[in-house]
Amino acid sequence: MRHQIAGRHLGRDSGHRKALFRNLVTELLRHGKIRTTEAKAKAVRAQTERLITLAKRGDLHARRLAAREIHDAAVLRKLFDELAGRYGNRAGGYTRIYKLGPRKGDAAPMVQISLLD
Repeated sequence: MRHQIAGRHLGRDSGHRKALFRNLVTELLRHGKIRTTEAKAKAVRAQTERLITLAKRGDLHARRLAAREIHDAAVLRKLFDELAGRYGNRAGGYTRIYKLGPRKGDAAPMVQISLLD
């Protein structure tokens, strides 16, 4: 039984899962929206919102904590310069998930996760 086990495993070991989440978060911050499965989007939403909240703090320690997750310097700059200002007076809820329907090949539920304007 899965009592008190938090988080989604997505059938991957921990290193693969961390790399997947890191890549999805980076692409979401770079492009503003991505198309993925519902389970992946729900797992990535929490990390993305936590990173935007860190960027709103704006200090050096917050930047270094965010740099542990985002390895692309351009995306990190965009997060702290552009997105932190955009969500400066918002208390949370920076992303939205739109359901797109099942994927053709395996009928996995597909969604589009996007940053709010």
